[in-house]
Amino acid sequence: MGGRYRFDDVEIDLNGFRLLKDGEVVPVEPKALKLLIFLVENRGRLVHRRELIDAVWSGAFVSDHVLNRAIGQLRKLLVDDAKAPRYVETVPTLGYRFVADVEPEGPSPAIPATITPGKVSDPLAAEQSALPRLSNRERESNESPLGKPVVSAIDSHQIQGIAVLPLEDFSGISGNEYFADGMTEALITSLAKIKSLRVISRTSVMRYKKIRKPLPQIARELNVDAVIEGSVLRSGDRVRIAAQLIHAATDRHMWAESYERDFRDILSLQSEIARRIADAIKVMLTPEERAQLAENRKVDPEAHELYFKARYHWNKRTEESIKKAIGYFNRALDCDPAFAKGYAGLADAYHILGYYNMLPPKEAYPNGRAAALKALELDDSLAEPHATLGAIKRDFEWDWQGADEEFLRAIHINPGLAEAHHWRGTLMSIQGFHSEALREKTKALEIDPLSVVIRTDVGRMLYFARNFDDAIERFLAAIDMDPHHPIAHSWLGTVYLQKGRFDEAISELQKGRSLSDDSSYALAQLGHGYAVAGLENDARAVLAQLTALSKRRYVSPYDIAVVHVGLRENNKAFEWMELAYEHRSPWLGCLKVAPQADPLRSDLRFHDLLRRVGLLGRSAG
Repeated sequence: MGGRYRFDDVEIDLNGFRLLKDGEVVPVEPKALKLLIFLVENRGRLVHRRELIDAVWSGAFVSDHVLNRAIGQLRKLLVDDAKAPRYVETVPTLGYRFVADVEPEGPSPAIPATITPGKVSDPLAAEQSALPRLSNRERESNESPLGKPVVSAIDSHQIQGIAVLPLEDFSGISGNEYFADGMTEALITSLAKIKSLRVISRTSVMRYKKIRKPLPQIARELNVDAVIEGSVLRSGDRVRIAAQLIHAATDRHMWAESYERDFRDILSLQSEIARRIADAIKVMLTPEERAQLAENRKVDPEAHELYFKARYHWNKRTEESIKKAIGYFNRALDCDPAFAKGYAGLADAYHILGYYNMLPPKEAYPNGRAAALKALELDDSLAEPHATLGAIKRDFEWDWQGADEEFLRAIHINPGLAEAHHWRGTLMSIQGFHSEALREKTKALEIDPLSVVIRTDVGRMLYFARNFDDAIERFLAAIDMDPHHPIAHSWLGTVYLQKGRFDEAISELQKGRSLSDDSSYALAQLGHGYAVAGLENDARAVLAQLTALSKRRYVSPYDIAVVHVGLRENNKAFEWMELAYEHRSPWLGCLKVAPQADPLRSDLRFHDLLRRVGLLGRSAG
């Protein structure tokens, strides 16, 4: 390595491995300087946090806190302001970008070609600028200019990440947005089957629904190279879709086309659009991927429309909406008993009801398992039921190996299924395999970067790994993204308890209870917090609330056990743990790593419970 980099009054001497300002050597930690060099060498490009950690700390298990501290040191040395950066731009939750102009001197490492807003780095820029661009009228009418697809001359090999923005509903019918949302999700699912392409999941892109932002800004926030935007128009049994692929950094069109088909051909239409996009960015499809994108089966229009309505309600993730979704899934299956996706949707719904104590586990999970198995019997190429079956094996059957096999199968079929990585990460975490858990959660966030649920669960994973300071940072970041997310507040309060920060803990736990509309889980965590903080009367008042609540709806015995653990009433705690075992409570799977269970660990009854759940003797090695 040799040469120098200059920007403003700053100079990096690569030979001497030193930093100078106005010709004077500035003391700097070696890792911070290495971090700066890596950012400069990748200037103009968003560098993901995980990539920075791997590059600077050579693959060691380094927390985000260490990276934040190094970035903070650089800002101090460079007199840089995070809110108005001159040198290092922060892309919240994703990473950093060096934004200043740099003058390299002498031999230096090769700098990867980059595309920045307003500049085209490839030699075909002139040709690209001459290509037709959609006018506002053409955008509104969804007509391709000159009546034919637009094909861009931008170097498509730079397209590695892509986002499908929510398709606009042009039907003009009130309450019809479920259809456009369903088509958006279907296109995402089709594209996500391409292993060499990172496709942002539905959860993150739906945050841009009816929100107008510059495409380059959206691309930076999602860390993608291109976006797809378009519209859908439903009229009777005819569907019209217009879509355009836009190179985000330059805001130039790479491809645009519109289609009109019979609704029965909707699956083949989705697959065709995915293939056209893959061709436009010159992605090499494997034979398996081509087979997956060769869907030509006709659908029952009524069943598919009911399915879209079901998914629309399922994605709201409230107890009321999930139960409404089940009704739509069942109606879809009445129309078409061989509709595999309908059974896959039912499996997803029952899994959510069981995991969040909306139904007793012995009622929810067997229904979910039966639906997932039926979906796979009808169509084993679907990734979603494999992932859901993995979650059921993890949370209800405590079949750890079987769960992992199902998650891996789902990932093989659809590597872009964020839930499969997310749920496998949880499986690794509760067994104590924390490094593997972090890898899977990181992958899930690459696919679904704006998911508050996944971000919160990364904090929970760090809590289970007893990395409390980093867990707090993750929970605070999730709350910053969504201040009304109850689970993030409850988990933050739980970690504050471990740190002895009782006032802050109670405040967060109370927010979690309030935002969750007094869910039994949030109530139990608050009761546990009261007990640990020495507020015994308040803890017992929560026990009374849980008892009263159990007369109206399902309350997990595990929730009541947690309060008794806080009160150090171990005998009562074990009585309720035994009942939780009979109920097959999902939370028993966390006992091996949960700090909350520490007061029980020295008791032989605890080891016997671990043995029966299948966790005794399993270690991270």
